[in-house]
Amino acid sequence: MAMPTPSLVQDTEIAMTVRAAVLDLLRAFGMTSIFGNPGSTELPLFRGFPQDFRYVLGLQEAVVVGMADGYAQATHNAAFVNLHSAAGVGHAMGNIFTAYRNRTPLVITAGQQARSILPYDPFLFSAQATELPKPYVKWSSEPARAEDVPLAIARAYYIAMQPPRGPVLVSIPADDWAKPCEPVAARVVSTEIRPEPRVLDAIGEALDTSLRPAFVVGAAVDRDGAWSDVVRLAERHNAAVWVAPMSGRCSFPEDHALFAGFLPPMREKLVSLLAGHDVIFAVGAAAFTYHVEGSGPHLPAGARLVQLIDDPNIAAWTPQGTSAVGSIRLGVVDLLAREPPQPRGRPAPRREPPRVEPSTPMSVAFVMQTLAAIRHPASIVVEEAPSSRPAMQCYLPILRSETFYTMCSGGLGYAMPAAVGVALGKPGAKVIGLIGDGSSMYSIQALWSAA
Repeated sequence: MAMPTPSLVQDTEIAMTVRAAVLDLLRAFGMTSIFGNPGSTELPLFRGFPQDFRYVLGLQEAVVVGMADGYAQATHNAAFVNLHSAAGVGHAMGNIFTAYRNRTPLVITAGQQARSILPYDPFLFSAQATELPKPYVKWSSEPARAEDVPLAIARAYYIAMQPPRGPVLVSIPADDWAKPCEPVAARVVSTEIRPEPRVLDAIGEALDTSLRPAFVVGAAVDRDGAWSDVVRLAERHNAAVWVAPMSGRCSFPEDHALFAGFLPPMREKLVSLLAGHDVIFAVGAAAFTYHVEGSGPHLPAGARLVQLIDDPNIAAWTPQGTSAVGSIRLGVVDLLAREPPQPRGRPAPRREPPRVEPSTPMSVAFVMQTLAAIRHPASIVVEEAPSSRPAMQCYLPILRSETFYTMCSGGLGYAMPAAVGVALGKPGAKVIGLIGDGSSMYSIQALWSAA
């Protein structure tokens, strides 16, 4: 067979563009939904928009990121976000911060002006594109060459999906998309790290010998698919189960006999509620998330803290105790592989709240009680009503895994667009947006995307 002519080789080499290479990568990563609010510097990505992709338009960048956050959490995969340069990223920063605290994997691309005019400070460019989103992205890059954009997208995806997951940003000049480049193949990169056996053994021994253990569960339990395993482990130890302060997910059935309630972000009150327990197991949780200044010990007298967490930074600042770092699910599975401990009695059950009677105007508690009565247990609640959260926690119990989402950041404007993203990620599910505190006004444009 004759060798191809040099001209044919050259034509083959330049057939692939940055745009085509990136689209192929997104297909391989399962990211064929693009969330965006485009400006002029983003438009080259969308020429001849491929039929197998879906574009989800938001009318403001905070809405775009909120929808992508909900979608990524619902699908367990990074979501692809396309924003305008400095101004667009600035609008989005509130929900980028929330995605960072939610540990939500997002690959955020931001348009940049054409490379040829960057030396002249052109209109709508980003002067420090990689610095703008920091410190609330895991990684940010503006590739040195157009040919490096696909590699940067691939690296961004792998970093976003590594625990603890989170958002990343790639700034892409507008004229890069049409430049020739070599294709980049998607790789398999592990996203689970097994906790160190020696440290898990110490945690297991502490639980086995405890007289009155308590679990403090956090959002990472549900994020990591460890709900059922944590229930089994709590039942094995007959441990009272508390929810960590400011948790963005439900990680234990709130109608379970072992469910004890919700811990507040106040040091003295947290210590008071945990009094009487000799071992406290923080699983998937930063047990010490405080919102107001406090003083005194972090734990009740005589109590010992052990922790299983997916974030080494949390393990580093936890003020005392033993911390194992790694996958929550794999760690709990390893703890379940131990020999069962000696039987111990169950803790006292949680006191049921009194029934709320109708009033004029309706109380928040009555609204929550009514919603609990009429919703299906599989319905998904996406909540952003911080002032009403105590009433919700009393009268609207969450019963199943992946049926509750809120923000771990305290930044308003998340839940309305996130409800749209969760609905897109879980088609057919009933999604209830529970919005209060004026939160809807921060991202009211989400109603357009919902419609």
